[in-house]
Amino acid sequence: MTDSDVNAKLDTSVPHSARVWNHWLGGKDNFPVDRQVGDDFANLYPDITVVARHSRAFLKRAVTFLVKERGIRQFLDIGTGMPTAENTHQVAQAAAADARIVYVDNDPLVLAHARALLTSTPEGRTEYVDADLHDPAAIIDAARGTLDLNQPVGLILMNILGHVPDLDQAVAIVRALLAALPSGSYLLTADGTNVIDGPAFEEAIGVWNANAPLSYHLRHPDEIARFLDGLDVLEPGLVACSAWRPSPDAAGEDLREVDEYGAVARKP
Repeated sequence: MTDSDVNAKLDTSVPHSARVWNHWLGGKDNFPVDRQVGDDFANLYPDITVVARHSRAFLKRAVTFLVKERGIRQFLDIGTGMPTAENTHQVAQAAAADARIVYVDNDPLVLAHARALLTSTPEGRTEYVDADLHDPAAIIDAARGTLDLNQPVGLILMNILGHVPDLDQAVAIVRALLAALPSGSYLLTADGTNVIDGPAFEEAIGVWNANAPLSYHLRHPDEIARFLDGLDVLEPGLVACSAWRPSPDAAGEDLREVDEYGAVARKP
């Protein structure tokens, strides 16, 4: 995709989840419409910034664990979002310089920034794939250029499956992606839930869905658990992201449960 293609596809008049998420994390890669919807959302559900921080912290802990404790050296991160601090490749390559990461997204602004910011250690590789979650075969085919699919892969699906309205379809996507990965691979996933402060979160999601072209759907943890069927789920299981193996030095942090549940599971 050329820069002119990016400019042609980029529509700054409508919000995009990756850019709104970037705004919640304190990033600068967003537009006024993203900030407006993000702020309207936060006015209805102020804890969204807490959710965003815990989501990113969960990703960091889980990726570090997979690299250091399970020897994973390659990751397929689908629904990359805007590059911010502590991206998957930064976390993985800080733990193992030879780690290889393929990011997948289909937002032109993400692509433009990925080209500039998603660099790699000399020993490892970082690549970006412009592809759609709904086409697992295309994603896997493109990832083969960087990842050795005969070796275990860490599949990352963070806050992306909620954009698939039909749960059965979302489960089918996960199954198709995992089917292409070898035994010993891991699924790292998390999505928004409606069990802790459901009414306020649902109201805020309604604002998002009324203003954005790509809707998001909160799910009960029992529904998210379907993504883990047939896998060996690591302790402590599917839990609020803030409760997944919090670091020992986190005693002074806000570790209350948040309405985003995540888990890490191994493909047998």
